[in-house]
Amino acid sequence: MKAARFYNKLDIRVEDVPQPHPKESEILVDVAWAGICGTDLHEYLIGPKVIPTKDRPHHLTGDQLPITLGHEFCGYVSQVPEGAVSADGTPLTVGQPIMVDPRLNCRDCFSCAANETNLCGQWGFLGLSGGGGGGFSETVAVQPDMCYPLPREIPMDQAVLIEPLTVGRHALVSSGVPMDQFKDISVLVIGGGPVGFSVLCNLRAAGCTKVYVSEPTANRQAQCKAWCSQLFNPIKQNVPEECWQAMGGKGVDVVFDCAGITPGMRDGMDALRPKGTFVNVAGWETDFVIPMEFFMMKELVIRTSMAYVDQDFADVVRDFVAGKFKGAERMITARIALEDVVEHGFEALVRHKDEHSKIIATPRADLLPRKRNKAEQA
Repeated sequence: MKAARFYNKLDIRVEDVPQPHPKESEILVDVAWAGICGTDLHEYLIGPKVIPTKDRPHHLTGDQLPITLGHEFCGYVSQVPEGAVSADGTPLTVGQPIMVDPRLNCRDCFSCAANETNLCGQWGFLGLSGGGGGGFSETVAVQPDMCYPLPREIPMDQAVLIEPLTVGRHALVSSGVPMDQFKDISVLVIGGGPVGFSVLCNLRAAGCTKVYVSEPTANRQAQCKAWCSQLFNPIKQNVPEECWQAMGGKGVDVVFDCAGITPGMRDGMDALRPKGTFVNVAGWETDFVIPMEFFMMKELVIRTSMAYVDQDFADVVRDFVAGKFKGAERMITARIALEDVVEHGFEALVRHKDEHSKIIATPRADLLPRKRNKAEQA
């Protein structure tokens, strides 16, 4: 079967590999769609960082380079052992559409025992750490209790967004604000890329109406505009002043930093009200240096958000099926074939980063958007 495998920085190859051999307890999933995550792109540009190497194979899988990529993926059950049940306890059957929670953890440490599996010291992901393969392939071996059945009427090229939407859900949970109280507070989101847009989608699902976004690029501004109260360009506007003015001089209650750069972090902390909460969702490539003139002088609270836990995933699947994320598909800026995932996926995100948000790929030609002929275009 075809798979996109990571060999080294700037070296991803779509090549023929053997189909995975599932363990006795595992099911096989034929991939429908898989999304390129910021972590995937980060590995492509400066990795291997998270991806295991010969000198440091993964603790749980024992795998090392080359690794099949893709941890945001959905598909259809193609092989299932007798008695296998999904994450919600329902039996799995061949042909069932599912969304996969790709996380790997030891299930035995202090954090796992406390249902804080995202903090497992041996955490990993299918599609980053080895195991049963990855979403940028035709078939993946998966533990059945990491699968969530989906109604057949749900478009799979939209269901693939459940994983990144779950990152946004955990960010809201990490803020310490109860979900039913977001409707009563004000929020600033720094960065309107895939993670920031995911946070916006979750804020809307939670009923939050006082939402401000700081984003400099035109395409991402257009994507976010309908999802927020006001949108600011940090290159042309003073974001903190705009927020203080919009809030009648008291600042916003919560900031979600989805950009991971110092100017954005400073704007966010400046925009917060006294005793406000700053939630870092971004992965930083530089040190996170706290500006004391905001942090101490306003007694700010700083929190961080790392991936997600089981409950987050289950809640997002439920809300997605219920239609609470309608419009989230605007995040998708290209649907491509697996064989083109390097040139029209990773390279497109590098060369035309301001034009793209989320690119998804499929190994199935029948799922690709049909190209119209000249007569249809006329």
